[in-house]
Amino acid sequence: MSKSRRINRIIPIALCLIFLYMPIIVMAFFSFNKAKSLTHYTGFSTKWYGAMFANSQLLNAIFVSVSVALIATLVSTVLGTITAVALSKSKRLIKFTVQQINNLPIMNPEIVTAIALMIFFSFISFNKGYMTMLLAHIAFCTPYVITNVYPKVKALDPNLAEAAMDLGATPGETLLRVLIPEIRPGIIAGALIAFTMSFDDFIISYFVSGNGVENISIVVYNMSKRMNPSIYALSTVILVCIMIVLLIGTFMPYILYKKYGKIPRFVTRLGYIGLALLVIIAGFTSFRANTAKQVLKVFNAGEYADMEVVASFEREYNCRVIYETFDSNESMYTKLMGGNDYDVIVPSDYMIARLIKEDLVVKLDWDLIPNAKSLDTSIMYQDFDPKNDYWCPYFCGNVGIVYDKRNVTKKDLKDGWNILKNPKFKGDIYMYDSERDSMMVALKALGYSMNTTKPKEIKAAYDWLVDQRNTMKPTYAGDDSIDAMKSGNKSLCVMYSGDACAVMDENDNLGFFMPDEGTNYWVDGFVVTKTCENQTLANEFINYMISDENAYLHTVEVGYLTPNLNAAAKARKNDFPGNIAYEIRVDKNDESFDYQDNETKALFSSYWTKVKAK
Repeated sequence: MSKSRRINRIIPIALCLIFLYMPIIVMAFFSFNKAKSLTHYTGFSTKWYGAMFANSQLLNAIFVSVSVALIATLVSTVLGTITAVALSKSKRLIKFTVQQINNLPIMNPEIVTAIALMIFFSFISFNKGYMTMLLAHIAFCTPYVITNVYPKVKALDPNLAEAAMDLGATPGETLLRVLIPEIRPGIIAGALIAFTMSFDDFIISYFVSGNGVENISIVVYNMSKRMNPSIYALSTVILVCIMIVLLIGTFMPYILYKKYGKIPRFVTRLGYIGLALLVIIAGFTSFRANTAKQVLKVFNAGEYADMEVVASFEREYNCRVIYETFDSNESMYTKLMGGNDYDVIVPSDYMIARLIKEDLVVKLDWDLIPNAKSLDTSIMYQDFDPKNDYWCPYFCGNVGIVYDKRNVTKKDLKDGWNILKNPKFKGDIYMYDSERDSMMVALKALGYSMNTTKPKEIKAAYDWLVDQRNTMKPTYAGDDSIDAMKSGNKSLCVMYSGDACAVMDENDNLGFFMPDEGTNYWVDGFVVTKTCENQTLANEFINYMISDENAYLHTVEVGYLTPNLNAAAKARKNDFPGNIAYEIRVDKNDESFDYQDNETKALFSSYWTKVKAK
């Protein structure tokens, strides 16, 4: 073959490998970045690796992911192999029926399996935690093992087992010493797929987990609101570990066979001992929550607290806080309705209204919350709770527009929300990929209430968004717009004030404004659920979290405005000087989201789907 032909064959392969591995290389590169940015490299640093090993939530997630994956792989491989061997000896009708049943979990959408398992565990009153996650992983991994092992079993000589037993082997010896060595490639392939499926799973794990048990996928997903660079470090460590395992798996058998002529027993025994230790530790993890003297189950948004404050509360009150995180109010509500028990939850205003309406929360004991004296009363006593019986403020803010001062003039800003339809910024806009927030923008631009229930006004907002999409070509983005705006990728971006505060802190060319037509002001707060068994501890936890010192630590860590006036004043002076996004505006045209009835919500959802489909 000529040299040019060889090069022509190599180039496509090289391009394919670059396409596959370049994102991983970029991620590993930025894990050594001093700054949090994923677009600007400011210098070499290993601090994110230190932060990763200091993050107990991440370390616990690593243990859960690895232990569940290994144990689920072991159990599902044994079950799958036994089932495959049994199927090969079964009658045709039984074989066909079992194979079709086995294909159901593989073909079934994962979200359906997740919801079904969640409902099942709730129905049998099985407390969600480590064991429910493990059982769920075994359940969805086993069919893949059967699918991989059965063809190998079917390809065996049917007389092989009979010949072994005629020569004096017992059925057990025939299975272990004759059949399994012949079908070992299928078993190994099935085990590897089972491990990969388990370690990588998010959807099923998310719905069946509880009691503070979270795997890596759940933790990373809940951190997506404000991507923590520790995640880059964790991903790089996982990548390196996988490469080491692959190298060991490739070369170790060759070395052992060359030295001993076979794989020595001590190697397999070490593997058995390791798995046994994992089972013991897993059992301890599963039942640990039941042995604590006082346990408080907290459900908060991801990356929404200084975790050292939570740890200090545990030490001071001699209790254990089972701290779980969610990515949205809707997913929080789904898990709550799915049977997960929590004591303290941190929802947003409209979700608090829903929880009160559905009688899922209890009144707070304000005598146990003396630190409330420092809270800003102007954001308390909302319409959804006029007497402020049920909730305690935690964070607050507005929705506005982040703009690039180099491209956007003061004259442009006079257009208010309609600046998002200014032809000057065609293709240069980030719209927030959220049904209610985007509809809010359109409704306010048209002079309507963002809580309108009138079909005519909702239809007008839909037409406004469709016209904007057709003429302005905006990019609908979520939290990925935060890092994009830090880099100045576009001139305009609809953004929450807390995110805007963080963005402006890193890019002096950016400004923030809220149109005079009005906007959304939002509040997130603590509520205590009706199922809480230790309401005294729950109220003490709320009081601890909103103290002057701890509220300051939270707001500096997260970047959102704290309702604690003393902590907010300190943060403005020391951490966010002159940052206009570190404020809250509650003018006559500003509103907070109301709880939507089913009919209005369905109308909003229908129109939003059409907007995104255009």
